[in-house]
Amino acid sequence: MLKSIEATIAADGEVRLKETVRLSHACRAIVTIIDEPEVPETALLSETALGEDWNRPEEDEAWSHLQPAR
Repeated sequence: MLKSIEATIAADGEVRLKETVRLSHACRAIVTIIDEPEVPETALLSETALGEDWNRPEEDEAWSHLQPAR
């Protein structure tokens, strides 16, 4: 039986499971390290709303002095 369980691995290598696991016997496991920066959920949730506000011609004009010359 295969079962996936989310976990984090501390810098010292300690594995911390996100849920309790009960097994009837010892089992082997495969650990896949997902090396991605943690992005706060609030940043992801606000991306669309901020994009609507920031991606307007008025904003482009207001910040145009910071853009490289073309």
